[in-house]
Amino acid sequence: MRVDEPMKPTLTRVLIPVAIIIAAPILLVAGAPIRRRYLRHVYGEAALAVVDKANGRVSIHYFVLSSRLLDWLCAPTEALSRLGRGGR
Repeated sequence: MRVDEPMKPTLTRVLIPVAIIIAAPILLVAGAPIRRRYLRHVYGEAALAVVDKANGRVSIHYFVLSSRLLDWLCAPTEALSRLGRGGR
C-alpha cells in the first residue's frame, strides 16, 4: 500500500473504532439491516474498488469492513434476522 501521507491511515485506524462505539446503541438495535445496506453501497455497480492493488490504494471502507468491533455489534441483530428468515 502506497502511503502519501502517513497521518491519514493512522487517523483512520483510530477514528473508525471511535465512530463505531458512538454508533453502538444503534448498531445493537438495527445493526444487520444497516450493515447490509452499507455493503450494498460499497460493493455496488458504480462503487470504486475497496482494495486497488494496481494503483496501490486502499479505500477507507476496507478499514470499516474489516473491523471486528462492527462484527460484534451487528451479531445480535444478525442472529435475530436469521431466526426470522428460518435459519437461512
